Order: sequence, then C-alpha cells, then structure tokens
Amino acid sequence: MTVKKICCIGAGYVGGPTMAVIAKQCPGIQVTVVDLNEARIAAWNDQDVNKIPVYEPGLSEVVSEARGRNLFFSTDVDKAIDEADMIFISVNTPTKTYGAGKGQAADLKWIELCARQIARVSKSDKIVVEKSTLPVRTASTLKDILQHTGNGVKFQILSNPEFLAEGTAVEDLLSPDRVLIGGDQNEGGRKAIEALVEIYAHWVPRERILTTNVWSSELSKLTANAFLAQRVSSINALSELCEHTEADINEVARAIGTDSRIGSKFLKASVGFGGSCFQKDILNLVYIARSYGLTQVADYWEQVIIMNDHQKKRFANKIIKTLYNTVNGKKIAFLGWAFKKDTNDTRESAAIYVADHLLYEQAHIGVYDPKVPAQQVYIDLDYLATRSSDENSQLVQVYNDPYEACKDAHAVAILTEWDEFKQYDWQRIYDNMLKPAHIFDGRNILDKAKLENIGFKVCPIGS
Repeated sequence: MTVKKICCIGAGYVGGPTMAVIAKQCPGIQVTVVDLNEARIAAWNDQDVNKIPVYEPGLSEVVSEARGRNLFFSTDVDKAIDEADMIFISVNTPTKTYGAGKGQAADLKWIELCARQIARVSKSDKIVVEKSTLPVRTASTLKDILQHTGNGVKFQILSNPEFLAEGTAVEDLLSPDRVLIGGDQNEGGRKAIEALVEIYAHWVPRERILTTNVWSSELSKLTANAFLAQRVSSINALSELCEHTEADINEVARAIGTDSRIGSKFLKASVGFGGSCFQKDILNLVYIARSYGLTQVADYWEQVIIMNDHQKKRFANKIIKTLYNTVNGKKIAFLGWAFKKDTNDTRESAAIYVADHLLYEQAHIGVYDPKVPAQQVYIDLDYLATRSSDENSQLVQVYNDPYEACKDAHAVAILTEWDEFKQYDWQRIYDNMLKPAHIFDGRNILDKAKLENIGFKVCPIGS
C-alpha cells in the first residue's frame, strides 16, 4: 500500500507544521493542506514566508523549502480528498459548550463533518488518520460513518496522535521521542499501519515508531497530557505552600528533580498551564471516567484542573492584595499573552484569565507580547463574554513596545516566559513607573535580587 498523495484537513497548529515536515522529509509524496478558512490558507501561501499564521521556530524555513514543490495549501477540500491516498483529520475538537457533557466532553461536530465529506467525495479506497486529539473510541464513530455510505469505497482508520510541544514543534517533529500509530489488528489494518510507518521511517528510526490497537493509541494521547499537566499542578500546589513558609519553590523543584525516578521536566512553578491540549484532554478524561461511573477516577483528574484554575485566581488576587486591595483605575502591565514562549498560540493562556479577574476589579491593563497581535488579545477576552467588547477595548490597551506598555504602570506582571524579558533595561522601566513599583513574576524568569537593587518590590511565584 504505497502512499503518493496526502491530504490534511485543517491548517492549524498541528496540521500545518506536521504536513510541512512530512513534505520536507518525503519529497516524493505530494502533500496538500486544506481548510475552509480562506484567510488562513492565504496566510500559508503568503509570499513572505515569515507571515505564515503559525509561529514556530524553524517552521518558516521548512515551509519555504517544500512549498510549491510538494507542499500545497488550498481551500479546494473536495479535490484534495478525491486525489489523496491518505487523509489526515486535523480539525479543532474543543470542549463542548452546550448539551450533554458541556464543559468536559470534546465537541466532535467538525470530526463528523469531515467524515461525511470524505465519504461523499471518495471514489477510491482511503486511509483516514486521526490527528486531532480525540476521546477514546472516536475511531468507531468515523468507521460507522465511512463504512455505511453505500458507495463501495473501503476505508482504514488509524490513530496517529501528535505529541508536539508548541515552541519546539519543528524539533519535535524532526526528532520525536516516539511516533504512535494505532489501527485495526487485522490484515487491512496492519497494511494501513505499515503504510504510515513507511512515511515516518523516511527520517524516524523504526524503533521509535510504536504500533498499537486504535483504542490504546487514542487513550495514550489523553494520558500523556494528563500526566504532564498533573506535574504542573502538583508543583504549583507546593508553590503556594512555599509562599507561606521559608521554602523556595525553585530549590524544592531542583531537589526533587534530581531524583531519577521523578526527573526535572514540568516542575517549573508558574501562574498556570495553558494551551490547546492539557485542559481539554483532562476534561475529556474526566468525562469518559464519569460516563463509565468511575467517580473517584474522574474526581482525581478533575483536581488537576481545579488546582490550575486556583493558581491563576491566586496570582490575580495577590496583585490586588499587594496593591492595597484595589486596582480600580490602576494600570497593570502584562508582559506576555501567549500561553508559553516561542508560540503565538493563546488558547487557554493564563494571561486571559488573570486579565479577566483584574478587569472585574476595574483595572486598566497594558499588554505587550512579541508575537501575539492586538486583535487576538481582544478576541480572547471577548470570547469569555464577561463584559461587552467595548468595555474590553476601553480597559485594555495593546502595545508594540514593552517600555510603553510599562510606562506609568503601578505593577508589571510576567505572564509568558519570553527570553527577551530577561534582557530589558529594567532601570528604564522602573524610572517610568509609579512608585512603589511592583513586579509579579508569574514565570520565575527574572533576577529578583537585581530588580530589588533597582528599587522594585518583587513577588515571584513560590517564594
């Protein structure tokens, strides 16, 4: 089963980079990324490759190498589906905001629409690959739709979850810890699995390509994110205890991180985790556990989310309490809006929720992020529907210059760990702030002693 043409439905943070790397590494395969969003496809096709819609270090160079050779971006979804041997589904699967499972279950509306479109258009046998993060047993939904269309086309369904960390996505794709492929354990399923293995084997050592049944693959994705998020919430829970004692969370993290059984990764205390996966996947796990009546299992994993929400509220409340229990009319400068450095993704960013809490107290917020445009900041706040769009526009100003964002502020809050923040002229920032000048370091990236020598009152997480 040789794959010559690939179609990927969805040109977002997963589909775009993944297909760009496949195209780069497999010049003999034609890769077409399709999306109904015309503006997004136009951005992927922009002559200036630095203007592509997803910011990832190294991605522009990968796209530049393959685009127009064997990598294409198009809005003609039907044509790409019809011509493809293998179709990746990489559309959004947000948490449901309505009906049964509201607030926890994944909304599979877009997945089902993709499946129905594939079934309607296809005239030849296809391999369909789940790339979106999906709840366990979604493959059975796809199979039901695809195999009951009555047009005689045969489909094989594979699960190939992504394990990308935004900010290092290209590196993760080029040198992954593992590639996971799940499929049916019959002759047709094994052939389909091998076809996808052959693609990744162009650059990934075969011992790193793991094959499983489709259900194990789907559950492994949710479990991986749940375990990582659990570590973040665990260290953040201890950061609050450190703030009430003489302990320092950085010292605690270093001490336990040297234990080989634990390791040092994901033990960085912060204002809370964000991104498109952690919260959504854990809530999905909670919903699945509850649907099987596993109350204790559901409650255990839900506590990871509860702790994360608490950390964001706690950070906002600390700003309010430190500024004499009122931020009404006071300017708070936010450095960072993306959920982490080296990405322009703001989904579930802690900054959104900290800002919302402060805006409820009538604070004025100045925002600077090196990669997030002003429009996205307002979209994020408006999506919460906490107040009118006009109020958000009046209370929040987005700056293109960090020094302007901090000028005349009562406090600076570090919400994203961008490396450039460490290099700023903090004396200049201090001179232009109202006194006493406060810094709330939500990422523990600044030199506290150096800032205190300048005159700042510094409140880092966990000390």
